[in-house]
Amino acid sequence: MRGSGGRRAVERRRLALPERGVEIALLDWGGDGPLVLMHHANGFCAGTLGLVAEALVPAYRVIGMDARGHGASTKPEGPEAYRWEAFARDALAVAEALAPAHGGRVAVGLGHSFGGTALLGAAARRPALFGHLVLVDPVLPAPPDAARLEDPEREARVARLVDGARRRRSVWESRAAARAHFAARSLFRAWRPEALDLYVEHGLRERSDGSVELACPGAVEAAVFAASDAIDVEALARRAAAVPATVLWARRGDFPRATFERVFAAMPRARLVDVDAGHLIPMERPERVAREIAGAAPTPADRSLPCAN
Repeated sequence: MRGSGGRRAVERRRLALPERGVEIALLDWGGDGPLVLMHHANGFCAGTLGLVAEALVPAYRVIGMDARGHGASTKPEGPEAYRWEAFARDALAVAEALAPAHGGRVAVGLGHSFGGTALLGAAARRPALFGHLVLVDPVLPAPPDAARLEDPEREARVARLVDGARRRRSVWESRAAARAHFAARSLFRAWRPEALDLYVEHGLRERSDGSVELACPGAVEAAVFAASDAIDVEALARRAAAVPATVLWARRGDFPRATFERVFAAMPRARLVDVDAGHLIPMERPERVAREIAGAAPTPADRSLPCAN
């Protein structure tokens, strides 16, 4: 079924997680086959992964989640609500809620950037719940002491990210004005035009005066950046060692390949794949991400993915 503009219609719903103190917004693209649960990057939302989702349907059942503070999900107050452990526990709670209707597990957990780190944290807590992880250029912060030794400039870089997020423009008179603003910025230069359309559709919300604003406030994005050192990713990788994983490293991204090699050496069933793209791979090369998912959770030949361009 297609919605406006030829895009596949998406069902929106909310999943109450009272034990977590939040409601998580879900986007359900439908489809048949193994369950793919998608988690987006910081500052974005599930809808920005729509090109990947559309490439996977109908060979898979594809559901994306808006992280707390993002999209249409609950936006708790205070920086403590945005510690990275909270995102991992939210992702685990969503996976546990969805899995019973899909054979008892998530066939593929797809996470981009900090969303990949969140899904790694979820799998570390319950490895058997995930058939495979596809981690797209995940953020791999070193613990504070190690970070100061390995990358003495990291603190200053994180401070710039926090400051930039806090000062980010958040309101436009219309979606068209917002799209024109985004299209002129270097961050979006390599995106597929359709991916930018999805960001404008899902990443903005309407205000009472008819203008639009970012669905992820800059203060939330900044809080996520600020908390990035309070997690030991290598420890999570060791705890998730039994889970097969495909890790996509962006050649034109922000992280050294050597860091990926070191962290994922703790996961003997992980495969590290180089991708000629920037950090925002799903918006630049969605077909490549979809192919990696197809390799992680193959389906019968008559339900295989269409050939990607």
